[in-house]
Amino acid sequence: MAATINQDAKAGSVVVMEKTDKRDYLIALESSAQESWKTAQSFEANPPPLPEGIKSYQDFFETGQSMEELQKKYPKWFGTFPYAYMNGSLHLGHAFTISKIEFAAGFERMRGKKVLFPVGYHATGMPIKAASDKLIREMEMFGEDFSGYKEDVEESNDNAVPVPTTTALPAKSLESTDPSKGKKGKLNAKSTGLTYQFQILELIGVPRDELKKFADPYYWLNYFPPIAKQDLTGLGARVDWRRQFLTTDANPYYDSFVRWQMNKLYQQGKVKFGKRYTIYSPKDGQPCMDHDRQSGEAVNPQEYTAVKMEVLEWGPEVSSEVKQAVGGKKVWMVAATLRPETMYGQTNCFVGPNLKYGLFESAHNELFLITERAARNMAFQGIFEGESGRVAKVADVVGSELLGTKVSPPFGVAKEVYVLPMEGVLATKGTGVVTSVPSDSPDDYRTLMDLRKKAEMYKIKPEWAAIDPIPVLKTPKYGDMAAEFLCIELKIQSQRDKEKLTEAKDLTYKEGFYNGVMVIGDFKGEPVADAKPKVRQQMIDAGLATPYAEPESEVISRSADVCVVALVDQWYLDYGEDSWKSSAFKLLGQMNTYQAETRNGFEAVLNWLNKWACARSYGLGSKLPWDPVWLVESLSDSTIYMSYYTVANLLHEDMFGKNPGPLGIKPEQMTDEVWEYVLGSGELPANSPVEPEKAAQLKYHFSYFYPLDIRSSGKDLIPNHLTFWIYVHAALFPEKHWPRAVRTNGHLMLNGKKMSKSTGNFLTMKEATKKYGADAARLTLADAGDDITDANFEETVANAAILRLHTACLWAEEMKSIESSLRTGEYNEFDRGFQAEMDAMIERAYDAFDQMEFKTALKAGLYDFENSRNWYRLVSDPANGGQGMHRDLVFRWIRNNTLLIAPFTPHYSEHVWKNVLGESSNIQSAQFPKISGPIDKGILEQMDYMKGVVDRLRAAEATLGKKKGKGKSTVTYDSTKPKQTRIYVASKFPEWQEKAIELVKQAYDGKDVDDAKLKSGLQESGLLKDKKVMPFAQTMKRKVIAEGISAFDRTLPFDELHTLKILVPYIQASAKFTKVDVISVTEAQEILAKEPEKENYDSVKIEAAQPGIPESQFWNE
Repeated sequence: MAATINQDAKAGSVVVMEKTDKRDYLIALESSAQESWKTAQSFEANPPPLPEGIKSYQDFFETGQSMEELQKKYPKWFGTFPYAYMNGSLHLGHAFTISKIEFAAGFERMRGKKVLFPVGYHATGMPIKAASDKLIREMEMFGEDFSGYKEDVEESNDNAVPVPTTTALPAKSLESTDPSKGKKGKLNAKSTGLTYQFQILELIGVPRDELKKFADPYYWLNYFPPIAKQDLTGLGARVDWRRQFLTTDANPYYDSFVRWQMNKLYQQGKVKFGKRYTIYSPKDGQPCMDHDRQSGEAVNPQEYTAVKMEVLEWGPEVSSEVKQAVGGKKVWMVAATLRPETMYGQTNCFVGPNLKYGLFESAHNELFLITERAARNMAFQGIFEGESGRVAKVADVVGSELLGTKVSPPFGVAKEVYVLPMEGVLATKGTGVVTSVPSDSPDDYRTLMDLRKKAEMYKIKPEWAAIDPIPVLKTPKYGDMAAEFLCIELKIQSQRDKEKLTEAKDLTYKEGFYNGVMVIGDFKGEPVADAKPKVRQQMIDAGLATPYAEPESEVISRSADVCVVALVDQWYLDYGEDSWKSSAFKLLGQMNTYQAETRNGFEAVLNWLNKWACARSYGLGSKLPWDPVWLVESLSDSTIYMSYYTVANLLHEDMFGKNPGPLGIKPEQMTDEVWEYVLGSGELPANSPVEPEKAAQLKYHFSYFYPLDIRSSGKDLIPNHLTFWIYVHAALFPEKHWPRAVRTNGHLMLNGKKMSKSTGNFLTMKEATKKYGADAARLTLADAGDDITDANFEETVANAAILRLHTACLWAEEMKSIESSLRTGEYNEFDRGFQAEMDAMIERAYDAFDQMEFKTALKAGLYDFENSRNWYRLVSDPANGGQGMHRDLVFRWIRNNTLLIAPFTPHYSEHVWKNVLGESSNIQSAQFPKISGPIDKGILEQMDYMKGVVDRLRAAEATLGKKKGKGKSTVTYDSTKPKQTRIYVASKFPEWQEKAIELVKQAYDGKDVDDAKLKSGLQESGLLKDKKVMPFAQTMKRKVIAEGISAFDRTLPFDELHTLKILVPYIQASAKFTKVDVISVTEAQEILAKEPEKENYDSVKIEAAQPGIPESQFWNE
């Protein structure tokens, strides 16, 4: 494969294809293989037939037959990945997550299981509707054919700022076409350099004359799913396409399924209605859930106590205009705090001297002095009077003007305190007003000390900062002045020492909450954790505080709106409720997560998640059954759809559900009662609209394939979709139908860099398949990585994969052409070693596949397998003194290799399977290779030893060559001239080593080696006088600690002398020796005993040889 490799090239151009003959050869194999699988219906998974003697599906259930027994007799495997959002093409990030299920499906088929791998399409929510609405506005501006658009046109106010689009571009990032994924995946105009929706659609290949059709949101559902199917089929995915479906009411069957799901949750009391804090888009007029966000996924409302400090006297710099605007109204400076229990210790109030504040009308003819951002949040929480969202500002004021203002701190020991400057106050956090408790806040303490030292610099009067810290609570570690204690201990010298202050704050707050006891107030003596909510409620009841919430960090909606937290009436799922949460934890405990990080992620989310809005008023989706003005939101209609896959092929023929399936059931017949019978535990009503036998057949299919065996997903779905998936399964299904495993992966990088449309570093699934061929792309996805950290699709690996697979094809075909000339008969030692290595690698690959460690499986089944073959071919080559390769082993290798990489490279494997190995069935029905028999580990060690012999000899030669070049060395050996070597092989270790090992053994207690005892033993034995003993003993000690008692057994499991002797022809040929003599140390010593001056017998080398570490002597003829 000829390609230009430039590691420093612009992203996306690392590999530039030049000659494509090898790639084209492999691509040519794809269509015939895919057609063969389609004709054979290879991926259409069906339950086994009814057991013998059972006449009908009704009979199966009425006679109490065991589905578990049927599953044992006919093992099944059911795997899924999150269905992609249908606003663009699938990209390489999708391919990576999909590949985990795809490779596993291939392996499980080879285990003889009935494998179900279905694919659906997600369309619920705002993105498509928002994009189509945007397109309508653009058509009004530029005409239906967009001919009115000019590059230099001055955009209207609506388009002055690039508005986020929701259309997925080719491989822009891991999550980009799935709105359930994080903020990194949300495509917006800024990321493409484009402003308009029609431009984005053109960029992904939509013809201009077809653009106007996308003004209908349902047209998107006709356009992109067929492309997704085409791309997955081109990749060679093992998908049962009979089961494809679309979400929303576009598919009336799926719509009925969602209605059943929501009704059941509602009847269980898990869907509730009421006012609650939620992230909200004022522009859209509805909650902004994860799927609706351009940025800020998994950001939740942060609840505070908004503490009200009455302004008693304005500071000297407050303008007359501000005072006049106040007009005699009561003014409160409002601070947001997470620690209301500490309010007793307020000594002052902080503002950001450069921040802009406003005085805003609140309730009861009063004014709040806060930032505009905080006012905007409060306006949607019922804190201000008037309609929701109303913000009435009467005046502006800068923080520096407020310095010296006197306020009354609620519940404070000090009745009057002053407003002071603080450098770290943020306009993006809280209200911009900070109440100061320097006894328990390191930031407050350090700032107060700075102000006292440099009052003039900070433009304050010393008396404004005169109140000393007031103890509020006491902890065992830090006493009653935790902030002062930690600032001294951590040597914090300034309020600008942010890192240390953050550390001190964390230590203070944790210790205070968990171990602190109140030393003041009505709850003196009580634990802080108990007093906190009591003090908060007291302040609220006294009218000196109000509940307040804001987003944990900035959230931008898909309509480019900065979101707020609103207190709104809404339908919500009561996630976090104790009993439901307990069930969710139980499900998680029974589930295989493969990686500890995944389990930890779930546990963290389960511990904080609660109350999730499950309905919205705008977008696409299924109507909420009992309140149809609402639509079920996109993360709530996608929790248990895996169960729908099990019956989808029986209900409808097409993804829209326009044509009934083989059972002839109509959508309206799938009532809640029928769904409850099929998927739940209900009885089929006597007046069921679906015939009992047909309903029983649906139940049979579901009961066989459920539970879900594995779900593969990006790790960014743990905070929402995957946790909801756990919750709703725990609520709606019995334990036997709870999912068994989940596997999460990190993001996918391309050539070691983040995938990004704006940099050009991107590939769609189709582009990768077209550029490298399906199998090379798949192999590279397998090589990219398996753990939860970010993986890497390396184009140089894909390019190398083309050459590797093409070369493998040619070699297999060559072996077929010379099959009759290959050696037959009994196996020699090299044959037996090769066979043992194949068996070991088959076992390693099987174990890796079983654990979904595909990179390891690829290494064992391809890279290591090829290395083993290459060594066998080399050592068997007659030119190296070998006897030639054995025919049976050559074709066993081809067969095993073809099968081991079939999950990764099905098209290549199909070709070799049929056209080289002559099999009539297709590769998709082949079984995983079996080992030939018990594996002799001694043979494996012998093979490893053999492979290193020549390299060790060359290293020894090189060392001798270096000595030759030094000073007055008498060494005259020249490796370029005719040469010979003698290899000395020891059968036992030197006596000093054996003694040292015995002393290490005596000092070993089963866990560790007692250094003092070892050193004493070495001294008493006199061994310590030898300089080489202690390093050897320490090396042995480390080995023992690492390996345990087995480290003391240093006996080789093979005959080293014999091994080297049979290897002599290979050594002689490959290292270019005219003669190779292998001799035992014992024999060499006997020869020297008879002839002490025997030529070319080196007593030093003979003495130095050890078992497994022979010594070599070289000389020229």
